[in-house]
Amino acid sequence: MGRSTQSFGKSEREKKRLKKREEKQKKMEARKLEKEEHGSKGIEFAYVDHNGQLTDTPPDPSEKVKVKAKNIEISIPKLEDREDKVDPIRNGVVSFFDSSKGFGFIIDNENQEKYFTHVSNLNDEITQNDKVTFELEKGPRGMNAVRVSLKK
Repeated sequence: MGRSTQSFGKSEREKKRLKKREEKQKKMEARKLEKEEHGSKGIEFAYVDHNGQLTDTPPDPSEKVKVKAKNIEISIPKLEDREDKVDPIRNGVVSFFDSSKGFGFIIDNENQEKYFTHVSNLNDEITQNDKVTFELEKGPRGMNAVRVSLKK
């Protein structure tokens, strides 16, 4: 009995394999017929027109744009050339500070956002309502106030 079930499973696998091969052959023939019907093998030789699109006709030389190599810039704009110059030092007021736990919050004067600060990021000792200067740095839960100093 064990031998007949084994050969049955083997013959089933063989049938499936043959069926797959047959389906693959049919798909290949269908693709071949489709290509013959359309008479097209795609674009044999492609050009790129003045807009950067692929085309089968050569581009019109009158629409060619000349670019000098010295005018091509491959770099990040220098800081002084960028429009988004932002002074990294910000001003704010300490809204809360717990010296026993070593953390607090500073409210930015410019956008009224509240930023977390830790005692390890302080340059001076601070208390509630102190005017301070600080910089922002990405922390695990958002932006943190770092290099916090009392405003002179």
